Order: sequence, then C-alpha cells, then structure tokens
Amino acid sequence: MTIEALRTPDDRFDDLPGYTFEPHYADQLVDGLRLHYLDEGPADAEHTFFCLHGEPTWSYLYRKMIPIFTAAGHRVVAPDFFGFGRSDKPIDDAVYTFDFHRDTLLRLLERLALHNITLVCQDWGGTLGLTLPMDMPERFGRLIVMNTVLTTGQLAVSEGFLDWQNFVASKPDFDIGNLMARAVPGISEKERAAYMAPFPDSRYRAGVRRFPAIMPMKPEDNGADISRRAAEWFSSQWDGRAFMAIGLDDPVLGKSVMEKLYAHIRGCPPPLELVGVGHFVQESGQQVAKAALAAFA
Repeated sequence: MTIEALRTPDDRFDDLPGYTFEPHYADQLVDGLRLHYLDEGPADAEHTFFCLHGEPTWSYLYRKMIPIFTAAGHRVVAPDFFGFGRSDKPIDDAVYTFDFHRDTLLRLLERLALHNITLVCQDWGGTLGLTLPMDMPERFGRLIVMNTVLTTGQLAVSEGFLDWQNFVASKPDFDIGNLMARAVPGISEKERAAYMAPFPDSRYRAGVRRFPAIMPMKPEDNGADISRRAAEWFSSQWDGRAFMAIGLDDPVLGKSVMEKLYAHIRGCPPPLELVGVGHFVQESGQQVAKAALAAFA
C-alpha cells in the first residue's frame, strides 16, 4: 500500500533564521512515505537527545536547544512528524491517527538503532513520545518534559483545550504564523514565516488539522489505553532520570496539567517554572537545555 502524499518543495526551507541544520531522510518508513529528521552532533556520542515537536510546529522549534546539546558533546535527533516540516504530508485526513504517529516513532527508533536516549518532548511530542519508553525500556534513560500531557481519557479536559479544538475545527486553515506571533512575544517576522514554511497551501495541512481532533478524550478513544499504561509504567517502573520545565503562561497545558503529569513520573525532581513563557517552551530553549544538562550532571 502506498499513501498518497505531498512533499513541500525544498526551496521553502532556504535561509530560515537559526536553522542551519542538514536534512536527513528515512525513506519508505511507512507505506512509501519519507520522513525528515535532523541528526546533529557525533554519531558515537554517549547520549542521544530525541526531540519531538508538537502542533502546529516542526523541528524548527528546537533550533535554540540543539546547539546547547551538541556543544556538550551529545547527539541530537529531531524528526518532523508526517504532515509537518520536511516530512511527507498525506493528503487524506483519515490517515492521521494516534497509532499512525506512534508507530512511525517506533519504526524510526529501530531504523536509526538509537540507544541511551534522552526523550525531549512537548505538546504532542510528549503525548506520543511518553508512550514509547515502556515498550523500549532498554533504550531510554532520561526525560526532558515540557508542557504536555498523557491523554488517558480519564483526565478532565481543560476549557483552554476545548477552545483550541473548536477553533481548529471551525478554522482548519488558521494562520500558523499569527498563532506563533501571539504565543511567542518578540518572535521575528522571519521566524514567524519559518513556522509557515512547510505549508504552501491548505492541501499540505491535513496533519495540522487532525492533531486536535485525534486527542483521546474518552477512555475508549484510540491512544487512551496505551497512555494509561504509560502513566502507570512511569509511576511504578521508570528508573531513569527526569527534568521538567513548565511555561506558566500556557492556557492549555500549563501548571495545573503539568502537576498531574509530574505526579506520574517516578523520581522526577521539582519542575523548573518559567515565568512569562507560554506553550512553546522551546522558544526559551537555551535556558531549559542548560538547566537540564546541569541537573543531569
């Protein structure tokens, strides 16, 4: 089976501010699709930082954290989910499910044979990424967790998330650049445009439209059961190290949501609370990366 997909032209990614990384591709990863990922730092580094973005961003979100990690001698792998960044973009909205994205991550980890992984995650990067270590416990040793949630189908849904879900449903082709400008004070026009680069028009945006809709809201929803198992596993079996940072100005996945997640992660020290930082914590990524490395040291 081959999934019909679009591929964003390469010239859309020319001269993006702060993003000088070379592209890498995993071909035929899922049903003929090509996945893009960044791979920076020494291939034989002791630790690999596996950085997962969320909605509606892509690996550009990690441009401020990657140099901090590589300067410390670490390897960084940062994929773009299918439907985002330089990865292929299936045109059928129905392709995008919780299992589709999760299976993609599992296949990529196996394809690249990554071990001694520090999972770095935020938003959907954590919703999906935090379900991986229990199935590959020998590969994961550390976590850096930012404004995210394990969607067990049992948590009370915040009014902020419902507002976001309804907004995307009513305006599926919302202006990503405007969203980022509102969420990240001080972002430049070129950075704003960089977040829009993967999406020349609405045909490329099925993945962006689908993420809010596929959030497991009820216990029987796709992804809810595996998220419940992940929460239990982190509470009882996780024996790695963890670092948590919270952007306090996030109206959707802020302090109250993160406190619930914090309670599930065995051995996690008190979070770093970031005043004046919203949902996209990586835009203050230098501070977070340095604090995490210091904590692990």
